[in-house]
Amino acid sequence: MSARRAELSRRGFLTGSLLVAAGTVLTSACSTDPTGASGSGAKTTLNVWYHAYGETGTQQAALRYATAFTKAHPDIAVKVTWVPGDYSGKLNATLLTDAAPDVFEIGDFSEGMARRGQLAVLDDVYGTAKTDFNSNAIDSVTVDGKLYGVKMIDDVIMLYYRKSVLAKAGITPPTTFDGLVAAAKALTTSKSKGLFVGNDGIGDSASNAVWSNGGELVSRDGKVGFGTPQALEALTGLRRLHDDKSLLLGFTTDWWDPAALNQGVVPMQWCGLWAMPAVRDALGDDFGVVPWPAFKAGGTPVVRVGGWTSCVNAKSAKIDAAKKFVQWLWVQQADLQKDFAESYGFHVPPRRSVAATTRKLSDGTAKETVTLADRYGKHNPGTWDTAVSSAFNAAAVKIAAGDGDPAALLAEAVKTEGLVGRGAGEVD
Repeated sequence: MSARRAELSRRGFLTGSLLVAAGTVLTSACSTDPTGASGSGAKTTLNVWYHAYGETGTQQAALRYATAFTKAHPDIAVKVTWVPGDYSGKLNATLLTDAAPDVFEIGDFSEGMARRGQLAVLDDVYGTAKTDFNSNAIDSVTVDGKLYGVKMIDDVIMLYYRKSVLAKAGITPPTTFDGLVAAAKALTTSKSKGLFVGNDGIGDSASNAVWSNGGELVSRDGKVGFGTPQALEALTGLRRLHDDKSLLLGFTTDWWDPAALNQGVVPMQWCGLWAMPAVRDALGDDFGVVPWPAFKAGGTPVVRVGGWTSCVNAKSAKIDAAKKFVQWLWVQQADLQKDFAESYGFHVPPRRSVAATTRKLSDGTAKETVTLADRYGKHNPGTWDTAVSSAFNAAAVKIAAGDGDPAALLAEAVKTEGLVGRGAGEVD
């Protein structure tokens, strides 16, 4: 899941670390000591960190993969450390100590970590498989032409809609922002709203709006990129949804949960692929998906792509073994990549060939989602740190609510320019 989703409460469970040595499972709850490795035949023990995934079976899968790797490489033991709670905070702190993991995952990729010498270059891990990874998976981990991670799963976020409700109202799925505004207004009644993008009325819509109008959040050289006429125009446009009172606000769950759509509270909702099984259970085939529409002619539809990326600690004393593990699991083992993507949630393998053969993604709306992500996918830039993103979103909330002059609000947010990259060594 994206780093943003890592904050959700359904993530906060399970703890402890698990050691796999020569195929033997050893448990050391809440410990990072490689106990049990002696006598196993392993010469090296890798500490591999995962955040506490919420999907049942994910922890067991990570342990099973480690067991299979150790069986294939008896000289390398693997300790799986499952980190509950504030994963990013614990990772950032531990990377500064001797207890730092050899391999770890991160959500939205941080370019600053690479520039600060925390991530090992992984070009040699990809080999000829590089061209099989989708463009977002490669672009998101590339810094100055070098690759600093291997994408494990893509989380795709798009606009769901109820086919029957739109059809009854004579509305076609929106392909432009004008169309989205008109549809949301027309579908709003005294008992329901037309669109749900988040309890704050913004969600991902601010960044989507900028991208859909040809703008960028951060420039290629790491400077604030949203101080442009395109960004101002798009963000100002969001006010139309608020003025029309067509947005659902303050629901019992936020945009990441499909309850509002499934319960008929709204006919359109911004949500992720992970929700599709629940949507299908509730609505059958009475739903479809589209990208966030282009702001206007010349703009580009947007599908948000997040996910998780496997990285190697550049300061590890076991870099060669760590690279071997990452290569084996996330480049070479197509069956395990499929298993991780579809058996414990609903995600997209970043490798095109693997995604094409993943059963749950092979037809219908799920297959359409994969195509949309490959065509219109946008990921948060690696320099999109907390300070700048917070300033941007705060300005967007005020602009959309009509609380101040849009140009002045955006200009104030742009003043965080000097902060770009300063906090990028942290995982958000």
